[in-house]
Amino acid sequence: MIDVKKSLSRFLTASALIILPTAALAAADLKSDDFVGISFWLVSMALAAATVFFLWETQSVSGKWKTSLVVSGLVTFIAAFHYFYMRDVWIATGETPTVYRYIDWLLTVPLLMIEFYLILRAIGVATAGIFWRLLIGTLVMLVPGYLGEAGYINITLGFVIGMLGWFYILWEIFAGEAGKAAEQKAPPAVKSAYNAMRWIVTVGWAIYPLGYVFGYYVFVDAAGVTTPAASQSLNIIYNFADFVNKIAFGLLIWYAATSDSKQT
Repeated sequence: MIDVKKSLSRFLTASALIILPTAALAAADLKSDDFVGISFWLVSMALAAATVFFLWETQSVSGKWKTSLVVSGLVTFIAAFHYFYMRDVWIATGETPTVYRYIDWLLTVPLLMIEFYLILRAIGVATAGIFWRLLIGTLVMLVPGYLGEAGYINITLGFVIGMLGWFYILWEIFAGEAGKAAEQKAPPAVKSAYNAMRWIVTVGWAIYPLGYVFGYYVFVDAAGVTTPAASQSLNIIYNFADFVNKIAFGLLIWYAATSDSKQT
């Protein structure tokens, strides 16, 4: 029989390798003093490399962890493609690629939240309620943020609603059903990874609101219009946040998977 997960891993790994030279050709117009463009380039390469690593490592873990590692690979794979587009938009126009960024987040952030469900399912303590609450929380966090940044609603209203969605996610993974299940039933390696994952969601995700604040509240002129420094700081902070959160999050899944697999 065909191993679907192994075939998918090989396909995505090969795809990630194929896009590397293509991306290199697209960077011909990158200037040495364009620090935003350089940050896009660095993050896109790191995400592509992480994709290869996560999918390759599915061969080294037990079956119950393979889905979690494949999802980690999907997160970095999707993000890498979007970063290639976002980098090109920035280099060509100097404008913030808001649409591409939120398309990326609407695909990858729910997958990151599903990782909490998957890591608990791997040890047999996950429920459908955990899955749906985390998914709904991500949508409440992201959709108003996009509407605010795209100008469809007041920027402050979008920010406040998005923060409420983030706080709801934090409550679920710390004090809700997911947090209690991990605390009471997870083995030490899984519990350690789970705790680190939720602190990434707490501390690492706090970088995103910082970018929002610098982009729309700090670097504005007397008339309230954003300055070029606003888009530069917003994109560098967002890029740094994606680098930390998407790659580090996947590495913690890998750590839990390899540690648990060695004990079985």
